[in-house]
Amino acid sequence: MANVLRVPKLDLPAVLAQQNPQIDLRLEAYEVSTRNFIKAVSNYTQRAVTEITNRKNNFNAEKKRFAEKTQQVETETNQCKLKEIELIAVLDKEQEEKKESEASVAAFRRQLASIKEKCASLDAEIELHRRNVSNLMRERKREENILQAHASRTHPEVAACEDRLKCAIEGIDKDKILVRFSHIDPDDLNAEFSFVLDVSSRAYKVPTTTPYLPILPLLLDELNASRDIYAFMRHIRQAFCELVEQGR
Repeated sequence: MANVLRVPKLDLPAVLAQQNPQIDLRLEAYEVSTRNFIKAVSNYTQRAVTEITNRKNNFNAEKKRFAEKTQQVETETNQCKLKEIELIAVLDKEQEEKKESEASVAAFRRQLASIKEKCASLDAEIELHRRNVSNLMRERKREENILQAHASRTHPEVAACEDRLKCAIEGIDKDKILVRFSHIDPDDLNAEFSFVLDVSSRAYKVPTTTPYLPILPLLLDELNASRDIYAFMRHIRQAFCELVEQGR
């Protein structure tokens, strides 16, 4: 700390009593004190400027850090907003997909219910068909038994007819009978003469004869009138015999 010059009190009466009054103003000490004061003020000013500069620099640095932090926060905030927008879009999409999935599930459930109803209806229909098939099979079995019984009764008659008319009778296709005659041609007893009788409708038909019989239409009319197949076979054989005689 600079020394402070203390000026003694001025004794004015004593000074005036001197022969050559003089007042020592101590200018040198004043100048030294002034220089010290100016130096002290200058040092204070320099320290103040340095402090202000340091504070300004610190303030600017802190302001810069705050601006950077603010910019970082704003950037992060904007990123968060973008992520929020993306998340909202994702949530909206998921909600839409959820609605679509729920609609699809509902549609599938309706289809499943409809399929179950159809299955139940088909099961009932299948059961009905099974009962019908079972009934048809029983009816067919009954008819087969009737036919077998009828065949067992008619077999001797057919055998007697075949032996008497020298023919062979067999069923072909559906509702057709093939009758083959032998012992018609005296020169060749094994020569075969045949015809096919169609009994599929009430009106009997003869689609083919071997050989051809011109008298066949008349014989067929007699058959449809009399319904006597045995007599028709006898007449056919007789017609074949006459045909052979005419050709000799």
